[in-house]
Amino acid sequence: MRHRAQKLASRILLIVERSHLIKFLLVGGASFAVDLALLTLLHEVFGVGLWIATPIAFIASLVFNFALQRSFTFRARNRSHVSLLKYLALVVFNIVAIDVIVNVFDAWGISYGIGKAFATVLTTAWNFWLYKVWIFRHEPEKDAEHAEPVTAEGKE
Repeated sequence: MRHRAQKLASRILLIVERSHLIKFLLVGGASFAVDLALLTLLHEVFGVGLWIATPIAFIASLVFNFALQRSFTFRARNRSHVSLLKYLALVVFNIVAIDVIVNVFDAWGISYGIGKAFATVLTTAWNFWLYKVWIFRHEPEKDAEHAEPVTAEGKE
């Protein structure tokens, strides 16, 4: 029984390690947890007003998200300041898009909560794609295209 559990755990870890989507979703969930925990800590424990605590927690979760998506999920090797500028542009776009979607749902007489859920699913989908192909895109190494093929015995 123990051997099966270890084998299953190994398979799960291998799937997670190889799947950008699973890692993306795990980091997103962890980022939400950081946001909520910090908001709660600042507001409930330290008495910071919501108008101050909310953006501080959100910005901290964005920094956390960027760092983990870059290093853990996509293992980006491109220049971090370029990725950061692209990431910030996407954050601004997402804020506007979510606001528009929520307000359109409300104007149509549909619950703003449903609009928020729809906006979250939509932004999650395009964020994954944009993170992968634009923000943290793997660039081929410059030396790789000029390198000689390598066999088990060494260079050919």
